[in-house]
Amino acid sequence: MVKINCRRVDGVTVVDVVGRITLGDGSTLLRDTIRGLIAAGDKQILVNLGEVGYIDSSGLGELVSAFTAVRAEGGDLKLLHLTRKVHDLLQITKLYTVFDIHDDEAQAISSYEVRHAH
Repeated sequence: MVKINCRRVDGVTVVDVVGRITLGDGSTLLRDTIRGLIAAGDKQILVNLGEVGYIDSSGLGELVSAFTAVRAEGGDLKLLHLTRKVHDLLQITKLYTVFDIHDDEAQAISSYEVRHAH
C-alpha cells in the first residue's frame, strides 16, 4: 500500500510518498500523481522518498519517466530523503547521477529556479 500527499512550498510541489513503489499500485499512483501535476501546470516537483523503504524496477521506471516528462515541459523533478535501500538501488542502476538528490528540504526547495508570478 502506498500513500501520496502533495503540498506546495514556495512555488515547489513537494510529493510525499509513503510505502513501497512497486509494479501496480505504487508505480501507477506515482505516475498519475506526477502527470496530474504537470497537467495542472506544476513543473517544479520535489519527490520526498523518506518513507519509501523499497522501489522495484517498475517504480524506478516511473521515476525516470516522471523526470523525463517534467523536463520535457521545461520543469525540474528532484528527489529528497533517500532511504539507504533506495540510495543503494539508484547507485547500482547508475541513476544516482541522473537525479538531483537532496537531504535537506529547505535546501532542496531553494535549489529550484522558481519564477513567482507577480
